[in-house]
Amino acid sequence: MLQLRLRESSGVPSGWPASVHPVLQHIYAARGVLGPAEIEHRLARLLSPQMLGGMPQAVDLLTEAIRGDWTILIAGDYDCDGATGTAVAVRGLRLLGAKRVSYAIPNRFTHGYGLSPALVASLQPSPQLIVTVDNGVASVAGVAAAKARGIRVIVTDHHLPGEQLPDVDAMVNPNLAGDPFPSKMLAGVGVMFYLLLALRAQLREQGTFNGAEPDLSVLLDLVALGTVADLVPLDFNNRVLVEAGLQRIRSGRGCAGITALVEAGKRSVATLCSSDLGFAVGPRLNAAGRLEDMRLGVECLLTDDVAQARGYAEQLSAINQERRDLQASMVAEAEQMVVGLTDIDAVGVALYEPSWHAGIVGLVASKLKDRLHRPVIAFAPASEDDVDNLRGSARSIAGFHIRDALAAIDARQPGLIERFGGHAMAAGLSLKACDYPRFKAAFDAIARELIDAERLQAVLYTDGELPPGAATLMLARQLRHAGPWGQAFPEPLFDNRFECASWKVMGERHLRLQLRDPRDGAMHDAVMFNAYHGQPPPSSLRAAYELTINDWQGRESPRLLLRHIEPA
Repeated sequence: MLQLRLRESSGVPSGWPASVHPVLQHIYAARGVLGPAEIEHRLARLLSPQMLGGMPQAVDLLTEAIRGDWTILIAGDYDCDGATGTAVAVRGLRLLGAKRVSYAIPNRFTHGYGLSPALVASLQPSPQLIVTVDNGVASVAGVAAAKARGIRVIVTDHHLPGEQLPDVDAMVNPNLAGDPFPSKMLAGVGVMFYLLLALRAQLREQGTFNGAEPDLSVLLDLVALGTVADLVPLDFNNRVLVEAGLQRIRSGRGCAGITALVEAGKRSVATLCSSDLGFAVGPRLNAAGRLEDMRLGVECLLTDDVAQARGYAEQLSAINQERRDLQASMVAEAEQMVVGLTDIDAVGVALYEPSWHAGIVGLVASKLKDRLHRPVIAFAPASEDDVDNLRGSARSIAGFHIRDALAAIDARQPGLIERFGGHAMAAGLSLKACDYPRFKAAFDAIARELIDAERLQAVLYTDGELPPGAATLMLARQLRHAGPWGQAFPEPLFDNRFECASWKVMGERHLRLQLRDPRDGAMHDAVMFNAYHGQPPPSSLRAAYELTINDWQGRESPRLLLRHIEPA
């Protein structure tokens, strides 16, 4: 049973102008924001690039490469963060004077993850310099292969390091031990943007630019998309980056590819918010890396031709629909596997089905994690031609650091896991199919050891009751653009009791309701997606909901987006 719990305020709001609704002031306080200075998302307030460790070495080498007209290859990743980071690197380096910049994205089924020996072997001819984006901190063998071919290597990454670091020429990663950068939350695209800022500063000092220097703010739409899509916590620094990127898109200055993807997702460029990036744009890019080749996504982000961008966006939308259909089938199979699971004491859940697609298992793990409120790892064969090896994707719950858990298993049973890496909440790994039963037991054991029983209780935090008469269009508009909302800075969620005056089914699974507030009799239009399972909603109910805007035929009105309902 899901528990609704009030999100507590961390202090007393002060200094807000009268134009900021009291409800919004309360919401900010519950997220640690007590005054207007803490939402001044101006680019001037970004942390300094010089605070990142490894920056001088990386900047010096890039300066040498630009002055020497080296061939530079950007080695990206096949998710949205990697694709946007690759586009930022290619566009940014060209702006700063690099003339021979190309990129390579690994195919997850052919090359594996990151800068692997297989990816290095595919680079013909060899570049003089490789710059990784969103990967590389664990690429010990891949970097060694590059060095053996005489290639210099700069790693930019944000993933947690393992016990051994690759032997690189320079590494920029805020999560390296002892790195002085105050925020550890940068996405891979954010790390690359910071490297470009530092590079521009050095080139400026050296008198490289004749006249106006390159404007790197043109890259912020890409930075915003990658940051939101990678689900990194939106601390102040990341909110500055995301807000600047959103403003750029809303003003019609976004790159052709992002604009086309926004339109393909049936969203409005003029009113775009962070959730639109996360739910409409990011998945279209991610689908290419999951099922096809992420080069399609990168090309969409690199083109300045509007018609070409729309063509790419249409292809990405078609792949995304294929991904959604495949995901639905796999999730249904996974749910059948765990029927009744909550009645036993399994804590760490591992699932494997030989017919599953390795590019979709992360989405399956995420869905099952949400349903079971347990850490879940879903596995599939490494490829259609390699059923002897498995690739797994892990998703965790608060309080259970999934990458550290995998490290603990690796330390106790060396060789069981062949490769792994990731974050606190998500990780990837590979192992032999014959070792799956042993790993499944080991994962459940470490989860039981490290997770307290109370953490297995699903909790939905809300901002409490919305006062009578407060569900107005004015407040809904303020909430929409008061963020940017996202990971660790969640969208406002309210919790009220209502009477269900009427309801009907939309499509086959969605509900549209008219809810009456018993305190003042006010009626509210509400919707809840994927909520109809053949039974009517309770006549008296408690609902957790977002206050959103319904834009129907150009007419805006407030609407409640229900996230959870239960009998009152």
